[in-house]
Amino acid sequence: MITVGMKAVVEPEDENVGCSRTMNTNHQKLLDATGRQLLRELQENARISFSEVARRVGLSIPAVTERVRKMEDAGIITGYRAEVDRTAVGLPMMAFIRINAPGGRWRQISRLAKESAEVLECYRVTGGESFIMKVVVSSTEHLETLIDRLTPFGQPITSIVLSAAVARRPLEPITGSGPSG
Repeated sequence: MITVGMKAVVEPEDENVGCSRTMNTNHQKLLDATGRQLLRELQENARISFSEVARRVGLSIPAVTERVRKMEDAGIITGYRAEVDRTAVGLPMMAFIRINAPGGRWRQISRLAKESAEVLECYRVTGGESFIMKVVVSSTEHLETLIDRLTPFGQPITSIVLSAAVARRPLEPITGSGPSG
């Protein structure tokens, strides 16, 4: 079985990932200490039963159910997904590709990224490059083919991932005036 768990998704899934959004009053109420603990539990294992979450956060099952529903309605929890072992599905190599888009080529790069199954994530960024892509491939030859498809639009710079110091961590809502509270 390749599913290693279900995770609650609490980050935005749209093209405006980097846009700042202010936390409204409703979000602040939902993201009190109990709400933050509830989010941590769901991000660690979205398949956890509401009865187990209730036990861990000190609420009743109906209270947990209602808070989760409100977080979904407010757009704090945006979905649930399975995490898949990329090696088990034949994509053992991960890399990051950075590419500059001279002229107006950013649209072509964006289109190619959306059409390429190897591209897990693609961000338009500031700095020396225009895009950063997280890709998975079956081999160095597969990576080379992907790079060759990008080359007409700019010079790709590729870094192959050797290991992950931090592979994934739950998002912690900012409270008060900043991350330290």
